Amino acid sequence: MAQPPPDPQFVLRGTSAAVHTLHFSCGGRGPDIPTLFSGSENGLIHVWNLKTHRVDTALDGHGRKSVYCVETMGGKDRLLSQGRDQRICLWDLAEGRTSVTDSVFTENVGFCRCSLLKVAQGRWLMGMAAKALEEVQVLELPSKTSVCTLKPEVGAKLGMPMCLKLWQLNCGSQPLLLAGYEDGSVVLWSLSTRKALSQLVCHQEPVMSLDFDSEKAKGISGSSEKVLSIWSLNEQQNLQVYKTHTLVNAGISDITIRQDKKILATAGWDHRIRIFGWKKLKPLAVLDYHTATVHCVSFSDHKNPSERLLAAGSKDHRISIWSIYTQA
Repeated sequence: MAQPPPDPQFVLRGTSAAVHTLHFSCGGRGPDIPTLFSGSENGLIHVWNLKTHRVDTALDGHGRKSVYCVETMGGKDRLLSQGRDQRICLWDLAEGRTSVTDSVFTENVGFCRCSLLKVAQGRWLMGMAAKALEEVQVLELPSKTSVCTLKPEVGAKLGMPMCLKLWQLNCGSQPLLLAGYEDGSVVLWSLSTRKALSQLVCHQEPVMSLDFDSEKAKGISGSSEKVLSIWSLNEQQNLQVYKTHTLVNAGISDITIRQDKKILATAGWDHRIRIFGWKKLKPLAVLDYHTATVHCVSFSDHKNPSERLLAAGSKDHRISIWSIYTQA
């Protein structure tokens, strides 16, 4: 008989608002005690101490407008956040600072999370939805220099970009961008030619989230419907549907593949977190704790597999922390 799914290892309370984004950082201080960053609908970013299960710092830089993306840049002290105030903020948290050091005004009214890719020491590319509805802009950070703007061909009718993933095969290769659009398409873009290399209609509804495994050249996307779509990239850079998986209930807010590429997690509108094996998309567990939509899921990047955690943030103001499938 299958084992019943576990309970959360612990639960973080105290955001007093819906949690829209989560990001772990294990780099830096002390022996592998990770920091968890959360972004909430009330515009606050909370920095959680996972030893005490309490908030170390609350950062306020988005004018109390919902924060829907947080990422660290090379360590715990450099943070990027994105909010509904149409701003992407860069933070310096070293030595207890809580200050925004720079920001980018996106002029985009959607809720497409930006995507970061480290291209050299201290240099990053950032993809973000642009002011023009269908366009994606790529900037270099920290200089904020424009690298390119990716515009669909006239008459393509893709709608707004909903989710983005910058990636490259290895350090020397050309960066590429995967974008999920309002019309249900996933498009692979070349940054150097600024052209779409391939387009695949994966969903009948807008693509809400996607993740990509560049080693296996395989990705996964979810939408407001009941289908997870798994697609692959062949050597000619063409996207093709690999398989689909039908869910019990409709609506996926977020998908993330764990760093070791063994499992993935989805955040469901049905209040549940689902765990799948990445190789064959075998359903492994349904984690049922939250009482409202789960907006985001994030895996910790511990070097030791037994210490790895999964965090899920929900509309119910709570963050659940789980320890699952942690054997090497």
